[in-house]
Amino acid sequence: MKYIYSLLIVTLLFASCGEGKKQSIEAVVASDNLENIRLKRAEVVAEQQKIAEQLKQLDNRIAVLDTTKKVPLITTFKAKQEVFTHYLELQGNVSTKNLLVIYPEFSGVLTKVYVKEGQRVNKGQILAKIDDGGLSQQLAQAQIQTNLSKTTYERQERLWNQKIGSELQYLQAKSNYEAQAQAVSQIKQQIAKTVVRAPFSGTIDDVITEQGSVVGAGQSQLMRIVNLDNMYIETDVPESYVTNVTVNKSVKVEFPILGKTIDAKIRQAGNFINPANRTFKIEVAVPNKDKSIKPNLTAKLKINDYTNNNALLIPLSIISENAEGQQYVYTIINKSGNKGTVKREIIETGRTQGDYIEVLSGIENDEEIIDEGARSVKDGQEVKILTSN
Repeated sequence: MKYIYSLLIVTLLFASCGEGKKQSIEAVVASDNLENIRLKRAEVVAEQQKIAEQLKQLDNRIAVLDTTKKVPLITTFKAKQEVFTHYLELQGNVSTKNLLVIYPEFSGVLTKVYVKEGQRVNKGQILAKIDDGGLSQQLAQAQIQTNLSKTTYERQERLWNQKIGSELQYLQAKSNYEAQAQAVSQIKQQIAKTVVRAPFSGTIDDVITEQGSVVGAGQSQLMRIVNLDNMYIETDVPESYVTNVTVNKSVKVEFPILGKTIDAKIRQAGNFINPANRTFKIEVAVPNKDKSIKPNLTAKLKINDYTNNNALLIPLSIISENAEGQQYVYTIINKSGNKGTVKREIIETGRTQGDYIEVLSGIENDEEIIDEGARSVKDGQEVKILTSN
């Protein structure tokens, strides 16, 4: 408003004396008389100062009469009780207990590899064969000796039962047979180690050693087998959450690389606090029906550690803090129409989630709180409310 008044006054002043001064100034300038030009300039400067003083007086009076310009413009919202679900956000890597690099139990030449990469195998299926180094021939000879010792033992047993012969002969025949049978069993166990079998059902992820290579027991990596059915995520949780992060808690698992989010649950929570970093471990089972989730994939976990069904949430941006460290917000009282009075309320806050924070005390349900303009008002000040949500 003051700018309109100022513009009108300047326009009237110039309209009333503009043409005459313009002509006289032009005439003075055209005369090329330095003394006259200086005098005319002094007159114009004096008139300019007079106009500026008049504008100042008008502006001061406008400031007194126009009270609306002193009232801050704000927006408000009403605090509403709602369900507040807080999530603890962590990061972890996907693992599986069925991921294994297979080593041979017998040293020798890898004579046969029966599988290839990507092949699905069942538990106990033969994957490869190692040359037994003559154990088969030893087994055949031992089996012959066993059969002979068995026959001898059976005959001595019949004679002993008929009270023919000595007990010593009977016991020697029995001992010889049992020793031969034990030797056969040991050779069979050794031969069984030359056959590499799948320890569980899964997929051959990589064939590391090719057929014809010499392998060492417990040293040479033959192949890697993986099962993607039993996947899980293991991560560390701060000890402060030990009472809230428990078995069967709901977890939202996000895989940024895959662009997918799944719902899961905590299947195991550790009972040991690591003294080095004050954390405990948890396992989150991950369903993987489409086999898209791979071991060592990075995952983001959001664990529902706290829920309040009647929470009051406000934006973090409207909270201020005084010299004593107390947090406060501004509310509206004595509201009349679109005007009201500002009141400062000390509040106690709880957990945060994103841009909002839970208010534990200090404000009530349906209380009107200043949103935009909260940083520019003072306690007891009159304000004009533009919008209210």
